Amino acid sequence: MATTTAAQRRAQARIEYDAFIRSCPTNQLLDRISDKWVSLVVSALAQTDGASMRYSDLGRKLAGISPKMLTQTLRSLERDGILVRTVTPSVPVRVDYELTPLGSSLAGLLSAVKDWAELHIEEVNEARERYDDDGDASSEGSRGSAGSGRSSSVS
Repeated sequence: MATTTAAQRRAQARIEYDAFIRSCPTNQLLDRISDKWVSLVVSALAQTDGASMRYSDLGRKLAGISPKMLTQTLRSLERDGILVRTVTPSVPVRVDYELTPLGSSLAGLLSAVKDWAELHIEEVNEARERYDDDGDASSEGSRGSAGSGRSSSVS
């Protein structure tokens, strides 16, 4: 039986990563980075062009995020190596966050998704309205078999 080194086992594991499998670490990472707040935090930090942002600045920039959620998001991103946290002893204590090189490589993707959402929200809203209007007609029984492609069951 051939013996494999730890490096060989890690290399083989990388080949076998499959994000479609729930227990795969890549699936768990996708779950993390697809979070709305993660996307917005990374995008906000990317807009600083390499400068850091204070906790309070991030809180003001991200309308609607609670302090607890901001803290949890920042901690998870720090743990994953996406950002670095710097504490400057002062009164009050100053805490700054900035993207790591790994975070910067992710920022382009997440910022593109944010930009896409901002660019296409009107089209999405129109599609939602059409879908909802078709749903109203469907519930009244006036829609034939050629509809929006949605199936409905008859009781």
